[in-house]
Amino acid sequence: MGILDAFFDQFIDIIEWRDDTPDTIVWKFPRYNDEIKNGAQLVVRESQVAIFMDEGRVADVFYPGTYELTTKNIPILTNLRNLPHNFNSPFKAEVYYVSTRQFLNQKWGTKNPVMLRDKEFGPLRLRAFGSFNFKVDDPKLFIQQVSGTNPYYTVEDVSSQLRDNVVTNGMDAVAESKLPILELAANYSEMGKVIQDSVNGDFKGIGLLVTKLLVENISLPPEVEEMLDKRSQMSVLGNLGAYAQLQGTEAMVKAAENTAGGNMASLGMGLGVAAGIAKQTGNIFREANFDGNNPSGETAPPTFPAIQYHVAVNGKAEGPFALDAIKDMVSAKTLTKDTLVWKKGMPGWASAATAHDLAEMFDNEPPPLPLA
Repeated sequence: MGILDAFFDQFIDIIEWRDDTPDTIVWKFPRYNDEIKNGAQLVVRESQVAIFMDEGRVADVFYPGTYELTTKNIPILTNLRNLPHNFNSPFKAEVYYVSTRQFLNQKWGTKNPVMLRDKEFGPLRLRAFGSFNFKVDDPKLFIQQVSGTNPYYTVEDVSSQLRDNVVTNGMDAVAESKLPILELAANYSEMGKVIQDSVNGDFKGIGLLVTKLLVENISLPPEVEEMLDKRSQMSVLGNLGAYAQLQGTEAMVKAAENTAGGNMASLGMGLGVAAGIAKQTGNIFREANFDGNNPSGETAPPTFPAIQYHVAVNGKAEGPFALDAIKDMVSAKTLTKDTLVWKKGMPGWASAATAHDLAEMFDNEPPPLPLA
């Protein structure tokens, strides 16, 4: 600084910080030789704190307001400097402004997958990310522990340390919660509060406070996510038998609507197909030992093979049909006593009335009405 600048600087008696940056935490007021005129005006705006330092030692702290600097309102600096009472000459002091506003939307996330153990899936590698807001809660402690005598200190200077602390505490909180992996997504809000409390335990020692922390996502490795997708699909397929039965019922209704057009055979075929699909679907899941409603795989009681018959319809063999389907065909008059049927073990085709399993189905038919 030139002689002329030093001369005019002696007449500057207003100390203030007009912060127009989004990320400055600490800013040192520039003054030639750190000389401050006795009686100077100190302006501290909202969300600011002014701290006077003497040779690296924190002296007086000023909160929002306007002050006239005299030996009366800078007692600590007066003692450190041994200034006489009502001292009128300029005195030396470093003035640091600390921003106490919130710094929003600071991102955090795991750089590499973190290994955790889940009760259901065993060891898993997880990734997590989110955001947090923080502020300087104790300006004096922050300068003493973090920024020191740096004339300019920003969020970038401390963000790396903050993110690492959030990730470490965050993963510890997830592990200690012992929540199943599949339930984490429903507890992001609670996890965020747990991590915030844990992080603030560390941040308090450096004068910082996390005001809000969000967990936006906890993700699994792609191969595990693919496995979970397949598991969900199999759970849906576990009810395919009931779905097939529903489809068969709908086919019966549609076929019944068409009986007026001579489509009685279609009704019987619809019944048989529906029953066949339901049975074959059930066999698939029994052979695979999988039940969507019983994913644990507990063994069910053994089932006996269903009796099925082939039916001669218009000179062609149709089926096989389960007994329930054939019973419906008898009720619908699409299968009579004289209809030819065959099942495994029979030497040849025979009329339905002679088949042991089917004979009783015709016993419920009333005899012919007497002639008038």
